[in-house]
Amino acid sequence: MKRIDANRLHIPAEGRMLVDATIYASDRIRLEDDAVRQLKDAASLPSVDRAMATPDIHVGYGVPIGCVVGLRDIVVPAAVGYDINCGMRIVTTPAKRGELDPVEVAQSVRRDIPLGEGKKNLRLTHDQLDVVLARGVKGIADIAGETGRIWESRDPDEEAEDIRHIEDEGSMPGKPSAVSDRGRERGLAQLGTLGGGNHFVEVQRVDRVEDATLARTWGIEKDAICVMIHSGSRGLGHQVGGDYMKLATKRTGDRSPTAHLAWLDADSREGQNYIGAMYAAANYAFVNRQIMTMLVRRDLRHLLGNVPLPILYDVPHNMAKLEEHDGAELWVHRKGATRAFPPERLQGTPFAEVGQPVLIPGSMGTASYVLVGTPESKTTYYSVNHGAGRTMSRTEAAGGRRGWGRKRRPKKGGRPAAISDEDFERAMRGVHLIAENRWSAKEEAPQAYKDIDEVVRVVVAAGLARVVARMVPLAVLKG
Repeated sequence: MKRIDANRLHIPAEGRMLVDATIYASDRIRLEDDAVRQLKDAASLPSVDRAMATPDIHVGYGVPIGCVVGLRDIVVPAAVGYDINCGMRIVTTPAKRGELDPVEVAQSVRRDIPLGEGKKNLRLTHDQLDVVLARGVKGIADIAGETGRIWESRDPDEEAEDIRHIEDEGSMPGKPSAVSDRGRERGLAQLGTLGGGNHFVEVQRVDRVEDATLARTWGIEKDAICVMIHSGSRGLGHQVGGDYMKLATKRTGDRSPTAHLAWLDADSREGQNYIGAMYAAANYAFVNRQIMTMLVRRDLRHLLGNVPLPILYDVPHNMAKLEEHDGAELWVHRKGATRAFPPERLQGTPFAEVGQPVLIPGSMGTASYVLVGTPESKTTYYSVNHGAGRTMSRTEAAGGRRGWGRKRRPKKGGRPAAISDEDFERAMRGVHLIAENRWSAKEEAPQAYKDIDEVVRVVVAAGLARVVARMVPLAVLKG
């Protein structure tokens, strides 16, 4: 690698690589050799136009997390990943610090939103699931009931305004028939659940505003309370990802850069089925976050009264989309990366004058950011990182992965934890943590992640986005 400047590294094409690759990172950001190798694999895919990594780059499956790759004729399920349309959204509130108890909010949300893997909440019929998979948030009106805590929280006018603040208006051309029976079964009862891993609901306080005019336009003020939601397509999306990775391996595994990086021709029947199934899973994720938003609003209004609680934006970070860049139609795969469109790419939306809100969380215990997209991010297909990025695996962080015992406690004799219980508690001081399992929650400890402030500094210095505001956590709910 050769350093271009303080914030960019260049990898010239060598061996199987068909194009050069770029990594956005300063010399303070740790780079794993395996993650760099995976980026070089992405640059070796057929019909590749460009391959790059954002500052949160770390080892993933097939390609690194924090990878953006543009492909002319193929789609690569592993370059999207298992958690299709895992994404972020922020609900803003009129409450300021001291006007709302974050612990009370978190405890209330905990009663409404199941945390952790395999949990269930809203049960659908098969016909209702088809509506969700085909139409996303725009189909909620057709499945909504009149009773129950979820549907009693629904406001059609509020929902219509929400749709304008969701990428793709929360509705993509999904193909329910392309989702396997097993995927459908997994999706019948998981809407309105958070999931495990790095998913969270976080009560935050705005501690710094850097663009006061834009922040005010977006309903963000210093010391204001907001709620960030991070979740995806749950078991259904995981099944779609796994099913089509296996299919791709059968079709092109012998020609792929690695065993995990097989592809499907975008215009083939299999490729079109994957695209339709991926979009169906994306719709499921949009609806999942929308239902959780309805429940969060229910809990906030119980404490604040009937006040406006708009969402700022909802943005995915595990998707492939057909986009035009420099006159070419490309399948832009963003894995652990989020779109960051400038104003000219958002005509007809509420952000046509200012650019897209970009939501970048840190880790629990550290800051999160709201940024805005800029024209300069053209070099990355208008993309930035989706978070801080891991510096150690979950096994390293929590230890004991030789196996988990009863109640998911590490078995004796397993790998020792790199992060002690005392260090974990120290890093979370001042933040109220509600976790389905506090032992495995240490996998997501702040020490296991890169410095979010340095990651965002690189993004801004490279001209990819501008900071609007910075938030700090008050209470965190984890699976």
